[in-house]
Amino acid sequence: MANSSAQAQTTGSIRGRVTTTDGEPVEAVSVGLQGQAFGNITDSQGHFTISNVPAGSYTVAVSAVGLKAAQQSVTVTAGQRTTLDFRLVESAAELKEVIVQGARTNKFNRPSSEYVGKMPLRNLENPQVYATVGKELLTEQLVFTADDATRNVPGLQKMWDATGRGGDGGGFYSSRGFILSSQLRNGVAGNVTSDIDAINLEKLEVIKGPSGTLFGSALTSYGGLMNRVTKKPLDTFGGEVTVAGGSYSFHRVSADVNLVDTNAPADQPKTLAFRLNTAYTYEDSYQTRGYTGFNKNLAVAPSLQWRPNDRLTVNLDAEIYKGSGTGKQIFFFYYPSAALGFDRADKAPLDYRQSYTGPGLVQDSRSTNLFGQVQYRISPVLTSTTYLTSSHSFSNGNGPYFYLLPDAVATGFSTLPAQSNFLARADQSTQNSRRQLFEVQQLFNGDFQLGRLRNRVVLGLDFLRVDSDVHFLGGDIDVVPLANAMPGFNYRTGFDGSVVAARYAAQAPGNYIVNTKSNTYSAFASDVLNLTEQLSVLAAVRVDHIDNKGGLYYSPVEAYTQTVVSPKFGVVFQPVKDRVALFANYQNSFNNLGVYLNPDGNTQIARPERANQWEGGVKLDAAGGRLSATVSYYDIYVKDRLRNVGYNAARAFRSIDVQDANQRSKGVDVSVVANPVRGFNVVAGFGYNDSKFETLDETVNGRRPNTASSPIVANAWLSYRQPAGALQGLGLGFGGNYANENRVQNTNTNVFTLPSYTVLNASVFYDQPKYRLSAKVDNLTDKQYWTGYTTMNPQKLRSIVGSVAYKF
Repeated sequence: MANSSAQAQTTGSIRGRVTTTDGEPVEAVSVGLQGQAFGNITDSQGHFTISNVPAGSYTVAVSAVGLKAAQQSVTVTAGQRTTLDFRLVESAAELKEVIVQGARTNKFNRPSSEYVGKMPLRNLENPQVYATVGKELLTEQLVFTADDATRNVPGLQKMWDATGRGGDGGGFYSSRGFILSSQLRNGVAGNVTSDIDAINLEKLEVIKGPSGTLFGSALTSYGGLMNRVTKKPLDTFGGEVTVAGGSYSFHRVSADVNLVDTNAPADQPKTLAFRLNTAYTYEDSYQTRGYTGFNKNLAVAPSLQWRPNDRLTVNLDAEIYKGSGTGKQIFFFYYPSAALGFDRADKAPLDYRQSYTGPGLVQDSRSTNLFGQVQYRISPVLTSTTYLTSSHSFSNGNGPYFYLLPDAVATGFSTLPAQSNFLARADQSTQNSRRQLFEVQQLFNGDFQLGRLRNRVVLGLDFLRVDSDVHFLGGDIDVVPLANAMPGFNYRTGFDGSVVAARYAAQAPGNYIVNTKSNTYSAFASDVLNLTEQLSVLAAVRVDHIDNKGGLYYSPVEAYTQTVVSPKFGVVFQPVKDRVALFANYQNSFNNLGVYLNPDGNTQIARPERANQWEGGVKLDAAGGRLSATVSYYDIYVKDRLRNVGYNAARAFRSIDVQDANQRSKGVDVSVVANPVRGFNVVAGFGYNDSKFETLDETVNGRRPNTASSPIVANAWLSYRQPAGALQGLGLGFGGNYANENRVQNTNTNVFTLPSYTVLNASVFYDQPKYRLSAKVDNLTDKQYWTGYTTMNPQKLRSIVGSVAYKF
């Protein structure tokens, strides 16, 4: 403490904000003291802080691509905070590649992240590929959930809507041929099992490829991870209240309110600030024939920030989600699709607008995330950040689902031709199901010179506890004819809440219990070393020690311990500094498979399943920041997967496995975020993935996994906003998503295909300082299309929503 007090008596700090001439914040620009080692980069709001500056006079310099460099003189007084703001104008020399007027308006581009590399890094400096969807794009598109925000991520395809089930109910997506879900919030554990409201979303980061080195394996996949970055308290009082309504009885009320310490000087950062984001949403199902299901959700997200001095910042916040509703219709294939008489979703004898359930099949769900962050600047070059997070999910209620039944199975007559005119209706309820995660993570970030070499280092310690107590129960309820077999059949009867409850009372349902606990102890380190101003290398390593306590996973599973090492390497060369970057990376991740039963009837601990990725490409930040683009080629090889070869009757028909399966997944990712002319913005992406099994199982060897999604996906959004004149603030947007055919069943004897689709969306808005009027149309052409995670899931038809927001 004595050293800290002495330092405070001889040093001061500089804080400020960097904006453009029209008041827009400038993110990820360098702010430094000329001739000194002190400096920092601006955050997403343009704020910067340079701490522990010795008392004296300095010149503060700011530089950014496409903007004229600026300098100001400043005198630092010991024990005092000096405020220094910059308003940057565009450089004609930097922008000679295109003819433009006005300030920088590539508003959808987020050029840096402090989470992707566990340290502040500009995208051009990072050898890893990632995509960012900011709140500006979500506001323009009238996107209300983080799940819908993913339609702006190149190479990502939604597979399964969130079900709300405690433990596993979140939405599922495919990236680079592998399934992932949203389980990270601000870089640490923060799972939500229902639809994730976007009211608290500052930006959504989707990091591509196996990322076990910095994020471990428990919350990520080989395709990557999704990280939700939440809104933080601001230094000014203000907020926004929004009311929206539209198709299928949709209505929503939301608020974003920021409160500050009014006793602090107006021109100084506030010591204490509080922000509350909350929203209530209700919507009926688009399936309006028969019983119309519903979903209602409440989201409450308070956030408190305390900054007693320049060196210490404490953030405390929470996410509380409460939902109730009926599940979306999901159709499984428990019998070979070859026995159904059709092999495509658009040929199925199903009524797209028909609800095959009755009333009362309702599930209640809750997700609660508690989050704490303490950041302390130990010295001008070293910062300590401590995270504590607690994540809870809960559900109770019904989970209806369906499977198509071949006529021969439904009637018992094996001589009938292959066709499906029957539907089996079933339920898998959850009964007070819970999953809890607790994580403590300690980071030490350094940014210092060793000779002439700049080092940006992160050292991390992590503890993650996962505690599952999930109780599934249910079974088949009835078999009903489909519409083409018996027109006018009343699907409201026979499968509703009272019928299911009576069935369970008369005959005990099947029970499926997941009750497991595991602790993971981790240490990791990463260093970005600048060999020259244009060449940098990255090296990182992680050591995980897994202590799995075992328990029940439908049947008893043995406890085990295992230690895994995960390395990572990368290189970035900028032939044109701050504009063009050539990059390559090697990334690694793993999956602990636990104990399995081998063909000899003995149990053994499986080797960790590993994924290794090699990737290379180019990143651009050209035309004065108006063009940001990434093109990459990747090759991921997964080895030591378990393969089922039968069941052991002597051990309650436990699965018999061998560890000899592999998978290769390779492809191309393309991302473009551009502002070609004033007021016009473009977001576009393309992903191609070629994924194949390499296994001794000839039924799937050489074939695309049925969980790998469509091989080709693309997204685009074109936006124009009138930048000046009488109609300033008036804008419109248009775009959509494309996916080619997806084989959700894919063996040498059984193929079932979800057809390709193009879904178009549009929006119009009028944005003013005190209010915003907006409207959108999703699925503009009323397209019937399906997604699926080994299933066929019909998606929502055309919907129209209008919104009015008041700003204060």
